[in-house]
Amino acid sequence: MSVAVIAALAVFAGILFLLFKQQQKQNTLSRLVLLGLISGSLFGLGLQLIFGEGNPVIGQTLDWVKVVGSGYVGLLKMVIMPLVLVSMISAVVKLEKGGSLGKISGLTIGVLLFTTAISAIIGIGIAHVFGLSAEGLTEGARETARIAVLESRSSSVSDLTIPQMLISFIPTNPFADLTGARSTSIIAVVIFGVLTGIAARKVMIEKEESASSIRSFVENAQYVVMRLVKMIMALTPYGVAALMAKVVATSSASDILNLLSFIVASYVAIALMFVVHGVLVSFVGVSPKEYFTKILPVLAFAFTSRSSAATIPLNVEAQIEKLRVPPAIANLSASFGATIGQNGCAGIYPAMLAVMVAPSVGIDPLSIHFIVSLVAMITISSFGIAGVGGGATFAALIVLPAMGLPVTIAALLISIEPLIDMARTALNVSGAMTAGTITSRILGEAVSDEDLTTQKA
Repeated sequence: MSVAVIAALAVFAGILFLLFKQQQKQNTLSRLVLLGLISGSLFGLGLQLIFGEGNPVIGQTLDWVKVVGSGYVGLLKMVIMPLVLVSMISAVVKLEKGGSLGKISGLTIGVLLFTTAISAIIGIGIAHVFGLSAEGLTEGARETARIAVLESRSSSVSDLTIPQMLISFIPTNPFADLTGARSTSIIAVVIFGVLTGIAARKVMIEKEESASSIRSFVENAQYVVMRLVKMIMALTPYGVAALMAKVVATSSASDILNLLSFIVASYVAIALMFVVHGVLVSFVGVSPKEYFTKILPVLAFAFTSRSSAATIPLNVEAQIEKLRVPPAIANLSASFGATIGQNGCAGIYPAMLAVMVAPSVGIDPLSIHFIVSLVAMITISSFGIAGVGGGATFAALIVLPAMGLPVTIAALLISIEPLIDMARTALNVSGAMTAGTITSRILGEAVSDEDLTTQKA
């Protein structure tokens, strides 16, 4: 290890120590996450300016920085499935009315699909306003390799029908799904948890003497899992700093400048969709300013990690404690939102790509028939999009072939994919939390101060 690498790591260790000292002062999580994001970005920028893009020192430094960032993401992924399973069982067992579960699920999925349709329309409109086109996109060595990969994946994905996708939600092997073996594993675990909860309720009715012990077991299991979540959440500022350092240090200024118009257009579309989320929650009596203030730490982590799935624990925690959304609704919206109706990855991104590439095959992207068909296809195909980095590419592989469009355009944007994917992921998570908030308010359910105190106990 060279002296330069040791010096860089010493600076990063200093940043982590600074975050630790601020955490000891009982600063809010929002402030700590913001501090981690800024300090990590400055550290990554410093590596670029001092050593230059592509310098081996940067790579060697980031190998150690990755221990903090990837380690934190790994811990969050570790707790996702236990959290989803236990929380869903607990939510169903505690439901006062068994039939309300169907209302919660239906309304949550309905909001997710509705916002996805809106995001697709926004993506189409912004692509037209900015005059985006596939013409002029350069194809280098990385792009050529990526095209080959996408074309091979497209052949298998394009044959996947909606009925087949719905069948994939069924937990034929819940133990395998608990390992996250499939892109739809989260939904499968949700279904397994719901069915297990329903079975537990039936046993409680049939054998009243078992009701108290079942309820006690489920509650204690949930307390343990939530305590584990809180322990991991305390590491959020450090994880954000490490993840942001990697993003900034590995970004290519030349690639960003070459595709600047697409980057700006994407961020404008994403910003407009955030405004839509604010408007929607205002309709159910929630202040948009307070809403975004409360969920900012969750969005910051989603931005840096590029994983909707890894954000589920923070998502659920924020909905329950900050937005006062009942656990059943919070868990369903966070879990469904990680794989269904992702506003950024499954809505805006494939819509913009379709508009850009349509003229190359003789299709008028301004045609009403094309626009209606594209919005419908995007909304329907938004089921089962993997909630990890790369989910947007999977969405494009479904939508573009279905519309008779080539998938190669997705490969030509690979150099700036991480930069845009960060904002898309934050939008995905915001969409899930918006769905939970709206569902909670429409059904007239909220977490009371007493219930919140019990949750924190």
